[in-house]
This record gives sequence, C-alpha cells and structure tokens, in this order.
Amino acid sequence: MALTGFVSSSRENLASRTYGQLREALMAGRFWPGQRLRIRELSEAMGVSDTPVREAIMQLVREGGLEMRSGQSITVTRLSLTRYRELREIRLFLEGLATEKAVPLLTGADLKQLKKLHDALVRAEKDGDSEAATLTNFNFHFLIYRASQAEDLVSILETIWLRNGPLLKFLYPHARPTYPGRHQHLILLEALQERNAAAARQAIQDDILEGGALLVKLLSRIEKGEAVVKEDAEGNMHLEFLTPAVG
Repeated sequence: MALTGFVSSSRENLASRTYGQLREALMAGRFWPGQRLRIRELSEAMGVSDTPVREAIMQLVREGGLEMRSGQSITVTRLSLTRYRELREIRLFLEGLATEKAVPLLTGADLKQLKKLHDALVRAEKDGDSEAATLTNFNFHFLIYRASQAEDLVSILETIWLRNGPLLKFLYPHARPTYPGRHQHLILLEALQERNAAAARQAIQDDILEGGALLVKLLSRIEKGEAVVKEDAEGNMHLEFLTPAVG
C-alpha cells in the first residue's frame, strides 16, 4: 500500500494540502489501478482527520482519478487499453506542445536538475527501486511541462496523468521502458541544451511511444485475462500472471 511518506501541516489548509498530495501520488504512480482506498487508513498515514481526506477523495472522483461505487467503495481508476491509447494520442500532442513552449524558458539550473533526475532514474531502475523510478520520471517530465508557464496546458496534462499515472505501477518489473536506440531522455536533454524546440518535441513524443511499448503489450495481456492484479491479506498489490508470455 502506498500510504507512507505523506506529511501535512496544521498551518495550511488541510483539505487543500491533502488533496494536492493525493493528486500528485496518483499522477506519480504511487497507487495501483483498481486499488481500494480506505479513508481511515489514508487519514492515519497522512496524520490528518477523516474530513480533509474525504473532501480530497470526492474532488478526485470528480476529476476521474478515483471511482466511487455505492457511495462506499473507493477505488483508483483502472484504464482500459483503449482509453490508454486515447489518452496517449492526446499526450503526444499536448506534451509535445508543452515541451516546445518550455525550450526557451528552461534555465541553466533547470537543465542541470533534469540531468540529475535522469541519472537518478537510471540508478533507481538499476537498483530495482520501482517507486523511486516512477516518481523521478514524473518529476523529470513535469519540470519541463511546468517550465512552459502555460498554466491551463499544464493543468490539462496533470488531469491526464491523474488517470494515467496508476498504470506506472505495471512498468517494473513487467514493462520496463526500453528504447531501440539511445534513451530518449538523453536525446531530449541534448535538444533542450541546444534550444531546438522541434527536436525536443519529437524526443518527448518518441519517449512516450517507445517507453510505453511494453506497457501496451502488458495491458493487452491483462485484458485477455492472462494477468490479474491481486491484493494480499496485508493489502499489498501485485500482478499475477496466469499464462506465460508468448514470443
């Protein structure tokens, strides 16, 4: 269960802060698709009362990141392969646009931080730290998008990642991003350094397509019933394969 590491402050609006933390946790892949969330467990993990958690959950339901059935069961939205592909098509356009807009606005400090984040991502993958890898990748991408200073565009992208983010749980170890050539982050970093907006846009789009290729195959297997998400007695989620992979 991804319920550790949350901190709230009584000096701030707890409802707003709790909402922001849960929203970012969904975007960054800290929760599993279909995972059931319990208000009491979340409130205890975040050190707040049930009320701000309940308010945050209702807002996230309205945004499509969570689903509520029968007024009681709260689960993380589980995207079908069709919906993933639909959102990917939108992402290709909007993330490419945000990247293009960010190119002239990224500072030298931003570029150094992006390099550090990529290096941290590579280390996390090598160490088998899937949570660190997905969080670092999220921070890498959104440092670029937020640098575009296009607030409405970034807000739309955050809403898309709110629904898409939980699928990141499937990446490690079963659908680790792979590339036929160099890592697209490296190509992207070079384009950003050279202030080449067209090349940067292409690199971010190639990263989405190439890095998510194995995820598409995995989602197809899940929809065919060849793999299922299971929850153990302690509430820990995992992916269980019912049939071996072909090819």
